[in-house]
Amino acid sequence: MPDTVNALAEAPSVQPSPGEEVPVIDIAGVRRGAADDIASTVKALRHAQEKVGFYVLTGHGLDQGLIEAVFEQTRRFHAQPLDVKLALKANADNVGYMPVKGSITRATPVAGVVPQPNLVEAFFMKRDLPADHPDVIAKKRFRPLNQWPDPGVMPDFRPTMVAYMQALEGLALSLLPLYAAALDLPSDWFEAAFREPQYVLRCSHYPPHEPGPGQFGIAPHTDSSFMTLLAQSGLPGLAVLAQSGRWIEPPPIDGSFVVNSGEMMKRWTNERFLATPHRVINRTPHADRYAVPFFFDCTIDHLMTCIPTCTGPDNPPKYEPTSYADYMTWFYDRNYAHARKEN
Repeated sequence: MPDTVNALAEAPSVQPSPGEEVPVIDIAGVRRGAADDIASTVKALRHAQEKVGFYVLTGHGLDQGLIEAVFEQTRRFHAQPLDVKLALKANADNVGYMPVKGSITRATPVAGVVPQPNLVEAFFMKRDLPADHPDVIAKKRFRPLNQWPDPGVMPDFRPTMVAYMQALEGLALSLLPLYAAALDLPSDWFEAAFREPQYVLRCSHYPPHEPGPGQFGIAPHTDSSFMTLLAQSGLPGLAVLAQSGRWIEPPPIDGSFVVNSGEMMKRWTNERFLATPHRVINRTPHADRYAVPFFFDCTIDHLMTCIPTCTGPDNPPKYEPTSYADYMTWFYDRNYAHARKEN
């Protein structure tokens, strides 16, 4: 991608040219087990991952009522007074509340962007482990108890979010055989690595604002995750940096998910699959924008060694093996003030 393009991080998004659109992948036929649909979906997924890094997922079968309930609970949470939210301030495990300007995009920046605090507040949750879980008792990082709003005030928040995380875990797991096939691997290749996936749900609120130079809801960045699933909210703001260097927006399809790969996917596939920069700017005057990205990764201690179909004599591994725990320790400490060890 041309260096001159990277400096245009604040350029407005445009209509994609033919061939650079974020593709739409319908998995309804895959869910029915149709062999022709599986083959065509694998081909479409391979193209999306190698050429775009993003796609829009339809035909997934998730309950739209549950998705809408998550957005409603997110709105209710962020409508609470700031002092109530700060009582659940996020900790070193990155669970809980992060106020507006509580994060700076440092770990995966786009050239030409001077990091500034992001104009977003968010509430983070992970797998809802019980208090007697061995990892909780041992205080293993990234395996904590969640923090939750007062059930007397928000009785539906926890059950709604837990049900949603479990539903998205199931959806993400169901996609893994397609990813394996797209990488020319046996369909069950990822099973051992995802025996108990790590995941994070981030309930975000982008208040209306007039962004100044270098100021974003979330600055141009790549995700850390293996896979990110984002339910479409109906309000624009997300833009993807196409290979042409232009900012384009995914097609807004009701009930769909925008899906992208992140740095862990890029590392694991030796850069065969992309981790594409993207940004968020709330350009809708006087409107609050909400987003609920779900970041999906392998088991915490699984060692991600270069996938065998992504390397060869003329293409040696570009990265050392790493685990989720090791990579995310670096990522969180770099991007989130509340996660830094000195705090």
